[in-house]
Amino acid sequence: MQLRLSFVTLGVSDVARARRFYEAMGLRASSAGQEGAAFFQLGNVVLSLFGRSDLAADAGVRDNNPGFSGIALAWNVASEQDVDAALAKAVASGGRLVKPGQKVFWGGYSGYFADPDGHLWEVAYNPFFPRDETGRVSLPDDVGSPTSTS
Repeated sequence: MQLRLSFVTLGVSDVARARRFYEAMGLRASSAGQEGAAFFQLGNVVLSLFGRSDLAADAGVRDNNPGFSGIALAWNVASEQDVDAALAKAVASGGRLVKPGQKVFWGGYSGYFADPDGHLWEVAYNPFFPRDETGRVSLPDDVGSPTSTS
């Protein structure tokens, strides 16, 4: 059995508000959603929004709302201009600019926004990780492929 990322579930304080934000970002919610959950197809992964306290209860953990969670979602785009446009769209959609687009130490260009619940998204142009026509990132040397020995 191969490990795959199928869903990214964000615990949010208000599912309807979070849904409106992601729809304003251009995503279309699936009809599979309900009052307490929303789902969006993101290529091979589903973005799921679920009530934060309900998600904590489902996992059997305490919801201590720690602030920075040590996780950032990433959206790779085709150019530096696309980074700036995506950050502007996030702010116009109700998100908060955390770090404007800028040249970064690893040789690319990136910035960060936070969604209405504070979930961090990095928007990056990375000239070292090619993207195919669908926007899928391909790591060099087939790292992570089923046949890789790394």
